[in-house]
Amino acid sequence: MPLSTLLRAPTARPYCYVVSLLAALLCAQAANAQIRAESESNDRESTADGPIGSGVVVTGTFSSSRDIDWFYVDMPSSGTISISLDHASGRDFDWALYQATGGAVTSGRSSRIPETGTFPAATTGRYYLKLTSHSGSGPYTLRVDLPSSGGGGTGVGTRPTKPGNLQNWLVGNAADSGRSPVNGPGLILMGGGLDVDASFSQRAFPIANGGDVVVIRTSGTNGYNDYLFNLVSGALKPDSVETLLLDTREKANSDYAEWTLRNAELIFIAGGDQSSYLNAWKDTRSEDAIRAAYLRGAVIGGTSAGLAVQGEHIYDPDGVTAVTSAEAVANPYRSGMLFSTLFLDLPLMGDIITDTHFSQRDRMGRLLAFMARLRQDGNAPRIVGVGVSENTAIFLDRDGRGIVDGSGSAYVIEETADTQRTQVANGQPLVYRNLRRTRLVAGQTIDFVSGQTTGSAIILSVDGRNAATPLTPQNAY
Repeated sequence: MPLSTLLRAPTARPYCYVVSLLAALLCAQAANAQIRAESESNDRESTADGPIGSGVVVTGTFSSSRDIDWFYVDMPSSGTISISLDHASGRDFDWALYQATGGAVTSGRSSRIPETGTFPAATTGRYYLKLTSHSGSGPYTLRVDLPSSGGGGTGVGTRPTKPGNLQNWLVGNAADSGRSPVNGPGLILMGGGLDVDASFSQRAFPIANGGDVVVIRTSGTNGYNDYLFNLVSGALKPDSVETLLLDTREKANSDYAEWTLRNAELIFIAGGDQSSYLNAWKDTRSEDAIRAAYLRGAVIGGTSAGLAVQGEHIYDPDGVTAVTSAEAVANPYRSGMLFSTLFLDLPLMGDIITDTHFSQRDRMGRLLAFMARLRQDGNAPRIVGVGVSENTAIFLDRDGRGIVDGSGSAYVIEETADTQRTQVANGQPLVYRNLRRTRLVAGQTIDFVSGQTTGSAIILSVDGRNAATPLTPQNAY
C-alpha cells in the first residue's frame, strides 16, 4: 500500500521565502497551528490533517467502516512516540504509523479499547498516522505524545493560563493527575434533589481511577468540591476536584476550559437550567472536550439539568415556562414543547430523551408527550424515555448496562410492536397507547442494548381526552 514519495511530501509553502519577513513568520505560524479535530477530506496521505501537538486530544469520526483518516505529527527530537486511539465499545478502530517513505513502522490492530502503542523514533521530522475501521463507525479520539524538544511543549501536564473573567475553584493537585480511566466510559443519570453517594463512590470513582474531577455549571459556586474530594479515601480519592463557571461561550471556548475538561477522568454537570447550558456550551471547544473525555473512557454525569442535556434529544424551553404534564398531554404542540439535539453526542445516550424530578413533579405525562412528538415529527426513528426521580440515579457502564442507586425510582419507557400514536396533532389531546414502562429501584438493573431488566414492567397508555385521568393505569408510577 505504499504511496509515492511525492504524495508523502509535506505540503509546500511557496510564498514564505519570497515575501517580507513578517509575512514569512505569519505563514510559518499558520503552517504549524496544531489541530484539535479532523477536517475532511483527509482520506489520503497527501491531504493528512496536522500537525497533532504532543498530548493534544484530537476528535474525529468514521462516517462508515470504509472511511480512512490520515494525520501527521512533527517529531521535535528522537525518542518514543506514544499513540492512543479511543472510541466507544462495539467498534474496532486501528492505526498504523509511517515515516515519510516506506511501509508502516508500527501499528495498533488489536480489539483493545483504547488501541495503544509506541515507537522508538530514531529520527526527527514528519510521521504519518493512518486510521481505519476494522468494524463499525462513529466518533473517536486520537492522542499522540512526543518527546520534548527542550523548548517547553504543549503536553498534557501544562495547564493553560486561566482567563481573568473565568471563575473557578480547585481543591487538590492543580497539575494533571496523569491517570487514565479504567473500564470506562460511564454515565451518571441523576434526577435531582440529594446527590446519590453510591453513584460516585461505587460506580464512577473506580472508573475515574484516582484522577481529576471537573464540575461545570453556569451559575452557583463550589458546593461539589469538598463533597466529591472527601467522599472516599485511598486509591480512589480524586487527585483534584475543580468547578468551572462557564456562563458564556467565550469562557467555554477558552484554552483553560478545554484543557481542563479534556484531561478529566470524571466530568459532572451540576443542576441549573439546561437551556442556559446549551446556549453557553453547544458548538464550543468545551463541548468537544467533554466528548473527547468520554471517548477516552471518562465518566460523564449530571443531575437535574445536568441529566437533561445528556440525551440525544433534549427538552429545551429556552426562556419559555416549563410545560407541565397536564399541558403537554392536552396539546403536545403547545409553545413550550421545544427540543434540541446534537449536543455531546454520547453513544450510550442515542435515541434517548430524559426527564428529571420525575415522580415528585408528576412528569410521566409530559415525557410521553415528548416521545410522541419526536416520533410523529420524524425526528427519532426510535425513542426511549428515561425519567429519574429525586435522590435517585442510574449508572450506565460502557456496555449500556444500567444500575439504580438511591432512595427513589427510575423509569424507562419504550414503544413496542403494539404501540399506537393514535392522535399527535397541534391543538388536540394526545392519544398514545401501549408503551412499555419499566420501574427500577435501588439495586435493580436494565440493559439498554438487550432490554433485559430486573425491574417491574407494565403496559402504559395516555389519552388526553380524559383530562382528569389521562393515564392507564391511573397510577403510572
